[in-house]
Amino acid sequence: MITQVHGESDHRGRERYELTDTDHGHIWGVCETVDGLFGEPRRGTYELFGWIPENGDVRGWVGSRVWLVPDDGALEPWLLEDAESLGLLPGSDSLVLTGQDDYEGPPGGYRGPVRVHDGSRWLGSCREYARVLPPERTAPPLVLQGLAQGDRLRTALRTGTRRALDLEQAALEIRDARGEPLTDRLLWTTVRGWGPSSYGADLIDLELDGEFFTPVPTYAHSVWERWLAGPPDTLGAWAGLDTRRREVWLDLARDRACRRTHRDRRTGHAYELDGRQITDEPGLYLALGEAVNGPGGYFGGCLDALTDCLRGSFGYTAPATLLWRHSATAREYLSRTLTPRGRPLDLFAEVLDVLAEGGMRVSLV
Repeated sequence: MITQVHGESDHRGRERYELTDTDHGHIWGVCETVDGLFGEPRRGTYELFGWIPENGDVRGWVGSRVWLVPDDGALEPWLLEDAESLGLLPGSDSLVLTGQDDYEGPPGGYRGPVRVHDGSRWLGSCREYARVLPPERTAPPLVLQGLAQGDRLRTALRTGTRRALDLEQAALEIRDARGEPLTDRLLWTTVRGWGPSSYGADLIDLELDGEFFTPVPTYAHSVWERWLAGPPDTLGAWAGLDTRRREVWLDLARDRACRRTHRDRRTGHAYELDGRQITDEPGLYLALGEAVNGPGGYFGGCLDALTDCLRGSFGYTAPATLLWRHSATAREYLSRTLTPRGRPLDLFAEVLDVLAEGGMRVSLV
C-alpha cells in the first residue's frame, strides 16, 4: 500500500522536499532525496566579431552580471548572468561569451557594435555579434526518490492519461536539515514515469520532465550543501568564497529570510559591521545582512532591496546607528562601479545615502 500525504498533513516540515501545485496549493508528494537538482543550466552563446579587449584577456568566468551595451545608445543594454568566456576562436578575432540570458535578452534585430562590461570595468568591444543556437539536447529528468504521494498525485497516476500526468506549474519546496523552509524551484512539468522505490516498500520514485526546469549550477553545490545542513551559526562563513559563490550564498540567505517572520528591533539599536571582506558587491550585502540579522542574515541584495528592508519587517526599525569597521576596503572596491549602461557609479556612496535615507546613521572607521 502506498503511503499518502493527505492535504496539509503532518508530513509538512518533516521531509526535505515537497512538490506542491502553485495554483491550488495542494501537495503532490514529499520526499527526502531528489536526483537532478544540480546540473548545468541552458546558456546563451554569443560570438562577438572583431573583439577589441580593453582590460586584458577575457577568459574563464567573467562575472555574475555582464552587460552588452549597444554602441548607438538608442537601445537598452542586455544582460548575461553568470557569464563565461571561451576565449578567441582559433584563427579569428571573435570572442565567445556564454551566460544565462533569459532575464534581459538581446534586442531583436540589432546587429551593430556593442561594448561589454562586468559592472566594474569595461572588458572590450566588438563590431557585431551573433547568438549561436545551441545543439538540441534532451533535458534529464528530475527524479523524486522515495516519494510519499498526495491524494491528487495518486489519482493522476492511476488515471495515467496525458492530461492527468500534466502537473502544469509546480514548486519544489526545499527545507534544511532542521525542517525550516530554505528555498524553492519552480517548474512546468509532466510525469515521465514512476515505480517502486528502494527507499521503502510504500514509496515510489517519480520521474518528472526536466525540460522547463532550471537546475542549480554544479559550482553552487558546496554552498547549497552548507545551507541544507542548517543556517550558518558563525559570522563571515562566506568570507572565503569567490564572487560567484558569494552570489549563491546571498540568494539562499534572501530566500530563507523571505520565508521567515522577523522581529524588528526597537529604535535606537546600535549595529556593527565588519567590513574586512567587502571586496565585491555580494560581499557588501552579505556583511550588511549579518550586521543587522546575525550569521546568515539578509538585509538587501541590491539598492532597491536595501531600501525595502529599511522600511521594516527585516529586523530593523529606524532610527538606528551602524558602526562600519574597515570601511576603507569597501570604498576601495566599490567606489568605481558601472551602471548597466556603463555610466560611472559610486556604489559605496550610494549605499551610504540609502542607509541615511532609511534612518541608519553610519560611522565609518
